[in-house]
Amino acid sequence: MHQEPHVDTPAPPAARRAPWLDWLLLAGGLAVIALIWVITPGGLLDKADHVGYGICHQIPIRSPFFGGRQLPLCARCSGQFLGALAGLLLLIALGRGKAAKLPPAAVTLVLLGFMAAWALDGLNSYLTFFPGAPHLYEPHNILRTTTGAMQGVALISLVLPFFSVTLWAQPSPRPTVGSLRELLLLVGLVALITAAVGSQWAPLLYPLALLSVAGALMMLALVNTMLVVLALKREGQVAGWRDALPLLIAGLALALLELLAINLLRAWLTVQWDLPF
Repeated sequence: MHQEPHVDTPAPPAARRAPWLDWLLLAGGLAVIALIWVITPGGLLDKADHVGYGICHQIPIRSPFFGGRQLPLCARCSGQFLGALAGLLLLIALGRGKAAKLPPAAVTLVLLGFMAAWALDGLNSYLTFFPGAPHLYEPHNILRTTTGAMQGVALISLVLPFFSVTLWAQPSPRPTVGSLRELLLLVGLVALITAAVGSQWAPLLYPLALLSVAGALMMLALVNTMLVVLALKREGQVAGWRDALPLLIAGLALALLELLAINLLRAWLTVQWDLPF
């Protein structure tokens, strides 16, 4: 039987990356993260408040309190970013950490419905800022948390495939959420998050405050990591998490720089325009 002559295949793109650039991204990113940590005043909760200041209105009446202490994010944002973080951890536990396919049409439709519910509840809540403005129902922090968590699990389920395709040399061909039965696991997360945030149980202050902020930073870091990968023209070239670490650190550093810029701008606008929050 005739055999084709052996031909050496070229090395995969991941093997041709520049090591010095990875070290630069890692060292520079860690330096930025350390600097922002140092210049941000206060303890853990105070630093978490500064992160929340860059992405959330933090209006007290629309925010959960635990032991008399306000969470860094409002009820809706707390639900959203807790949902995103819990959703990602669940997907990783299911072996979908590198999933590169969107969920089936029926599941995607439900997830889009989650996002629509978040938008509708947010619009209804926003209208109550204006006395006499028509609105469908009286908003409540429990509803804000629930629709926020629905948005969070939907967001990570729909964004993760784009992240996987952008980053990994060999992404998983599986969908993030494969069936309506698996979707019920995300619904369970929404229920748990709503119960935890709505409990106002003082011992949950630190876990919920830090995890909600971690979820926010995670989502911002994912988006910024994709931008770094695209800027460096390294799409589909990362072999594993160890190789991805410099890019992820750079993405997190960019996210923190963006939040710092937003904080400074918001503080300046608050003084200039005498904003109420």
